[in-house]
Amino acid sequence: MALGTFLYKRLKGCGYAFKGAVTLLKTEASIQVQAFIAVVMTIAGFYFDITATEWIIQTITIGLIMSLEGMNTAAEAIADFIHPEFHEKIGHIKDIAAGAVFITAITAVIVGCIIYIPYIQALF
Repeated sequence: MALGTFLYKRLKGCGYAFKGAVTLLKTEASIQVQAFIAVVMTIAGFYFDITATEWIIQTITIGLIMSLEGMNTAAEAIADFIHPEFHEKIGHIKDIAAGAVFITAITAVIVGCIIYIPYIQALF
């Protein structure tokens, strides 16, 4: 395979991924909430002048929760497409996917507390 063809296909794939991310942000309330929280936490990071290590951890945590939220949305869409009416097993699958997001969100809150509580305490 020629290098040009390989690069073209990778760039085309990135275009599809970008389109998916924009669609997700435009259409899904849950990811919009996560994006808002990500912006607030980024502003907090600049305000408190967090360390490079804290930025790395915060960035990975934000990326993880938003990525998992996208996967949850995709899993729910696939489940609804395959079985549009209520089905106990589909509900179970959707609950598990949502549970994974919940666990990651709780972890993100804990990470946020570990990073920001010392900075907040230093204000008082």
